[in-house]
Amino acid sequence: MHIISTNNWPFQKVLIANRGEIAVRIIRACSELGLTSVAVYSDIDRNALHVRMADEAYHIGPSQAAKSYLHIPTIIQAAKRSGAQAIHPGYGFLSENAMFVEACSDEGLIFVGPMATVQRAVGEKTAARSTAQVAGVPIVPGAMTDMVDDEGIEHLAERIGYPLLLKAAAGGGGKGIRFVRDPKDLPSALRTARSEARSAFGDDRVYVEKAIYPARHIEVQFIADTHGNVVHLGERECSIQRRHQKLVEECPSPALDEELRHRMTAATVNLIRAISYVNAGTAEYLLGPDRKFYFLEVNARIQVEHPVTELCTGIDLVQEQLRVAAGLPLSFTQRQVQLRGAAIECRISAEDPENRFLPATGTVQVLQEPSGPGVRIDSGLYPGLQVPLFYDPLLSKLIVWGRDRTQAIARMRRALAEYQVMGVRTTLPFDRWLMEHPRFINGDLSTDFVAEEWESRKEHASHHGHVAHVEKEESEKAEEMLSPSQLAALVGGLLLQEQVKEEKLRRRPAFENGIETSRWRDVGRKEGLRRM
Repeated sequence: MHIISTNNWPFQKVLIANRGEIAVRIIRACSELGLTSVAVYSDIDRNALHVRMADEAYHIGPSQAAKSYLHIPTIIQAAKRSGAQAIHPGYGFLSENAMFVEACSDEGLIFVGPMATVQRAVGEKTAARSTAQVAGVPIVPGAMTDMVDDEGIEHLAERIGYPLLLKAAAGGGGKGIRFVRDPKDLPSALRTARSEARSAFGDDRVYVEKAIYPARHIEVQFIADTHGNVVHLGERECSIQRRHQKLVEECPSPALDEELRHRMTAATVNLIRAISYVNAGTAEYLLGPDRKFYFLEVNARIQVEHPVTELCTGIDLVQEQLRVAAGLPLSFTQRQVQLRGAAIECRISAEDPENRFLPATGTVQVLQEPSGPGVRIDSGLYPGLQVPLFYDPLLSKLIVWGRDRTQAIARMRRALAEYQVMGVRTTLPFDRWLMEHPRFINGDLSTDFVAEEWESRKEHASHHGHVAHVEKEESEKAEEMLSPSQLAALVGGLLLQEQVKEEKLRRRPAFENGIETSRWRDVGRKEGLRRM
């Protein structure tokens, strides 16, 4: 068996400039490689799982992201204090911030990701579209510049035709995007898109493009090294979204045949070579009903949904990122990349799917995570976790693999039934509903699936007044009656909390009126009361 040695790498200690499940994921990759991991944490994350798992941890400020995880000088200072030689940004936060990449370089720190020049080239969406067009990659018809005022956008919209999309020029992640079906809605949509873009990215520039409708969202995973190797690892289907943010992903896409897969992956490799990209990333596309695909953007970072690709290829993408950052060639060739079986990922977020997926908060009272054949959990959850509203609501990712898509769906159903989180609302009910939906089972997906199927349930129910009322009453009764697995999880959680309290009592001197008293006597009193 080949054992990786990192003794000659330019770094042996890696600071993870992130939190939650992705920080845990990177810590594990570092551990397997023999690298020392350094966590950072804000006030509210002091007891977080990634802090407990890392070899070292450093406080970086208040709970507000702008004063901690997004504060570049503080992150750099923590790296210097810890003696870390490299920084892995994860996804979100500073992962696609060219100024952060330059700050790392100025301090002699290795950034695990693409260079600042590449970050800027793909971060500016209209510039990325121009680059894609030059590389021969199909793009959605629309503006090739973001330096257009509202009046100019109105003229462009008339020329392009409705429906259309307004998009933030300086960022992604579903922020600053508005779908416009009618010309009369354009002025208000422009105001909202600019406001959201300014709030999310500090830049209110937007551009306009034709809306492909209905469309599927397909992305191609790639990774490139400093030795000229550019390799794709197949595609992922990301069409199950709400407000342009992904909920469920799978690999491979049920919509692609080998011919279409080859065209999309070849276009991606050509584009990545054209911009001299190094490290991991994804090229994102829309696939129209005519099976024509159009370039959207490049995400210059590891993606939330990378585990489905890892399960289908057997390749650890985070470890490959670290290898590339160390100047090593990829550990595999394009010929060695083989997609096997099917994988599905459900993002478990602190959101209320019955209330427009609005963020939720609370304390995790009981946690029962699934396991068994073909099941993987990437999580930052633990009993007692206080879910904050300061950050992205993603709590964990449930990923399953099967020999084919049918088995993967069956495994996901079973795993979702086992998954129990009490104390905070999550997206688990939506995921369970989705795995039973005929359209999902048949692979009939589009980016409007959630709006068409999930959000329309209430409208449909309103036409069946009495039936809907009865169903609601039955649902409420069902919620009051816990299933055996939920009851077992609740009892286990309560027993665990009782054990924790008793352990705290055992370790702490007891005082009464300023005088130390017997801990055993207090325990005896509790036992007596419990038996009454």
